[in-house]
Amino acid sequence: MTRQTGNSSAFANHMPEVVAIRHHLHQHPEIGLSEHQTSDFIADQLVAMGYDVTRGLAGTGVVATLRNGSGTRTLGIRADIDALPIHEETGADYASENQGVMHACGHDGHTAMLLGAAKIIAERKNFDGTLHLIFQPAEENFGGARIMIEDGLFERFPCDAVFALHNDPGLPFGQFVLREGPILAAVDECRITVNGYGGHGAEPQAAADPIVAGASIIMALQTVVSRNIHPQLSAVVTVGAFHAGIASNVIPETAEMLLTIRSFDPGVRDELEKRIRSIAEGQAASYGMSVTIEYERGYNATINHKAETDYVNELAKRFAGAENVAEMPRPSMGAEDFAYMLEKRPGCYFFLGTARTDNDPPLHHPKFDFNDEILPIGTSFWVELAEDYLKR
Repeated sequence: MTRQTGNSSAFANHMPEVVAIRHHLHQHPEIGLSEHQTSDFIADQLVAMGYDVTRGLAGTGVVATLRNGSGTRTLGIRADIDALPIHEETGADYASENQGVMHACGHDGHTAMLLGAAKIIAERKNFDGTLHLIFQPAEENFGGARIMIEDGLFERFPCDAVFALHNDPGLPFGQFVLREGPILAAVDECRITVNGYGGHGAEPQAAADPIVAGASIIMALQTVVSRNIHPQLSAVVTVGAFHAGIASNVIPETAEMLLTIRSFDPGVRDELEKRIRSIAEGQAASYGMSVTIEYERGYNATINHKAETDYVNELAKRFAGAENVAEMPRPSMGAEDFAYMLEKRPGCYFFLGTARTDNDPPLHHPKFDFNDEILPIGTSFWVELAEDYLKR
């Protein structure tokens, strides 16, 4: 039996179609900037509903516009549409047909809920103003939001405010979780290559061992957050990969490590890069070696605006009950390219709990499958938000 929250039972007759959409999307996942069939499917659905549909922003992005009445207020709601390069292990009868690609983050559910809401909103026309539904590609890795903005998203489709949600299997079912200010981190990546001199493992004195220097760099990097960043400011430096050598008796020429770096404060972000570069270069030099550093700034921190966060908070309480709305105690170290939309327009990004059990597979897990029982709640909330924000 589907659990209901707030006004989610009002559109029960629409839910079989929303579930079917979600399963279709799940079965045909596509990687960011390559979501051609997904984009076609979304556009066809929206045209049939009566929306003005614009395609081509960020290549596969879709923006659907619906106007009603004489109101001048404008609203944007975003859903992400891309999948991940993960081999699915759910065993679902609608499992991915694209080998090595799956919707392991729930973007299929996000898209299905917004399409479901789009149909209800178009049928009811209970609003006064302009609604822009933004179906964004490439959230996972390629910054589709930034590309859409560079392609003129907000010049072509002005929005007084923008909103987006993300499912979270680690939160209680039907719970809305949000916070003002930083909610997700900035994410950067770094590749450090230690340039040594190879040789025989039995004659280390004749070589310059990059593994030893690399290990020293890794250990020294552990001091960046603990000794260079203020204790009340958050940051993460993680070495997620270390590659060197292929045999026990051969000292390799190079060693390579890959880092992910997370932060919220721009000054902290700059300090992290400065210290990582300095430590890598200094440690390598102390062993008579050099490093090659490739440092890439990724998504900026996702910063919610106060007025729009307060608005979602109050609306969610009316919709789901105060007991189903919670303030996020601290930001997540995850990242999200909706950050770029929030830099251009006021808005709010929030989480919707989808837990089935206490140990559901997490996001980006090969066994993750979006919880269909949340579809009525997410769909209905988008209808509620659109009609309330664009009141007649």
